[in-house]
Amino acid sequence: MNWKPVQRELASPVAAGASPAELTHEDIDRAADRLRVNRARAAKRLRPLWLLWLFVGPGVLVFLGENDAPSMLSYATTGARYGIGFFLPIIVVPFAMAFVIQEMTMRLGAVTHRGHAELIFDRFGKFWGTFAMADLVLGNFLTLAMEFVGVRAGASYFGVRPGVAVGLALVVVFAAMLTGRYWTWERLALALAALNLLFIPVALMAHPPWHAVSGALVTWSPLPHGRALDVLVLIMSDLGATVTPWMVFFQQSAVVDKGEQPRDITIGRVDTLVGMGLAAVCGLAAALAATPLFLHGMSAAAFQRGEFAQALRPWIGNVGATLFAVGLIEAGLLAAITISASSAYAFGEVLNVGHSLNWPVRKAVPFYLVLMGSAALAAGLVLIPHVPLVAIALVVNVLAALEMPPVLVFLLMLVNDRELMGDQVNDRGANFAAIAVVVILVLCGLAYAGAMLVS
Repeated sequence: MNWKPVQRELASPVAAGASPAELTHEDIDRAADRLRVNRARAAKRLRPLWLLWLFVGPGVLVFLGENDAPSMLSYATTGARYGIGFFLPIIVVPFAMAFVIQEMTMRLGAVTHRGHAELIFDRFGKFWGTFAMADLVLGNFLTLAMEFVGVRAGASYFGVRPGVAVGLALVVVFAAMLTGRYWTWERLALALAALNLLFIPVALMAHPPWHAVSGALVTWSPLPHGRALDVLVLIMSDLGATVTPWMVFFQQSAVVDKGEQPRDITIGRVDTLVGMGLAAVCGLAAALAATPLFLHGMSAAAFQRGEFAQALRPWIGNVGATLFAVGLIEAGLLAAITISASSAYAFGEVLNVGHSLNWPVRKAVPFYLVLMGSAALAAGLVLIPHVPLVAIALVVNVLAALEMPPVLVFLLMLVNDRELMGDQVNDRGANFAAIAVVVILVLCGLAYAGAMLVS
């Protein structure tokens, strides 16, 4: 191998310029990816499309991964409980909020070549680093458990027993993890993520009144009647379905693992924007798909096992119900893959051990133990009898929204650190948008706490 071009394209600033004997497995794989990017930039024909294909990944995966089982169940519950009206913008607007957060995350990873957990420990010390990790571990574990709930709920439509469904899901998650190559893992995850688009034809089969949909999105209908706490829980759930701590940790580490650099920031934004757009459309589709239940006066509370597919079959047919169930399975599988990766990346960074999907298992045992162990424990939790699955899914999303403000404070401080970011620090517009997101989340959290006290 010609080592000179490999060395020039190494993503790690520590390893760049090292001798061939010092290069790691991770360095060589990442350098090969960078050489592919250089060739794409040098090509004259189809260069923009080729570059987009090479760079699409972290942004798309973080958003479609966040369209996970609890999120899609939350959106479906929204459509089933309130129909078309106030909550449609509540589903769409948070995706714009999430883009503000994830763009900063992508930029931070591309400039520093370091993961989020590592930067927090380095810049803010052990106490705040431990606080951030505890926040991440709690949220990730509960959310990961709910991903297997989604797989179990979707598989129940096909008559698959819970233990079999969860076991097969674990096999898929493990298989994706053991590729030993970030690029391969990313392409497999993207192929799985494409199944999130199945919610779009399901929404079309539900035949929602499109004039009402456009009216709700443009004019924003008034708040629905009902207990304030119920409405706030659903608002917080839909916010938490879109803006969550694991997304920050995952995308920054994935950008580093992919080897993105400051000159890649523009196309990294495109990747993140594409992910946001696809996820927003799919999330909206999940809510619209469930609106027949609202129109026919059926209570969403009846579906404690996530049996939306069965309930919707009379109005969207066998094909629509099948697609809805497959979509739930996909949502759970993809999120289980990305969320477990988020936890493993963070632990690897903090423990200063191998933490790249470019490493083979034998050379990064702690990293892969966290990947597999967190998924296995979460899968086991799901098999406990008589668990109110939909209710827990909503609670998990509410918890995610409440955990987000501290994560955003750390992120804002990091992207405004000129020593870290150089000329890529936040400008005034980015800071204003990010602070607005923090304020909205804090106000929603305070409103939720107030409603809990008076209920």
